[in-house]
Amino acid sequence: MRILIVEDDATIAGNLYEYFVARGYGVDAAPNGLTALHLIATQHFDAAVLDIGLPGMDGLTLAQRIRKDAKSALPILMLTARDTLDDKLAGFGAGADDYLVKPFALKEVEARLVALLKRAQGQVVDTIQRLGELEYDPFSGIASWRGQPLKLPPKSLKLLQTLLARPGRLFSRDELEQTVWGQPQASSDTLRSHLSQLRRELTLADGRSIIETVHGRGYRLVNPHEK
Repeated sequence: MRILIVEDDATIAGNLYEYFVARGYGVDAAPNGLTALHLIATQHFDAAVLDIGLPGMDGLTLAQRIRKDAKSALPILMLTARDTLDDKLAGFGAGADDYLVKPFALKEVEARLVALLKRAQGQVVDTIQRLGELEYDPFSGIASWRGQPLKLPPKSLKLLQTLLARPGRLFSRDELEQTVWGQPQASSDTLRSHLSQLRRELTLADGRSIIETVHGRGYRLVNPHEK
């Protein structure tokens, strides 16, 4: 796979470049939109990693020009610090195929690019996680409940993704904190606060939540039809 990195932050661009080169990929980089458009017009790429906050022509405009002016179906993964639902929808509306919020793990960038390439090649990639009326699409980063998008901060969304990946599995406090924050938290209040927000969002018609607390042991996501 040949990847184009469009990123004006030298540190981030360098980390991405070194990682993918070490993994055996062909890589080129552009610090701005105009350079990126020139490279796309003159070279072949299998996918592009595109920052939204570019100088001059921003990433949204660049994505639109890749689609409309260059008439290219190049798979685009957007990297950005903007994490609201409206920001994500704007990215997809501009032509992005996937959206990843900073800070990110390099392995996840690679996994998403591989999945985008499979999509582009017509291979089926069904990664949407579902439990009853709850859905999470890791490619868009959007979770929905009863058909409506959930507006969650990044940590709450990561917590939901963790629980939804293994419905019914009991997760201890330490496991959830390590997965979501990367380390144990000084107070259990941090995790409780995010769980409380999720419970409010994932409420059944009878007032119950599909997030269950097993006192002294941990938390799990349960099938609402089995409650």
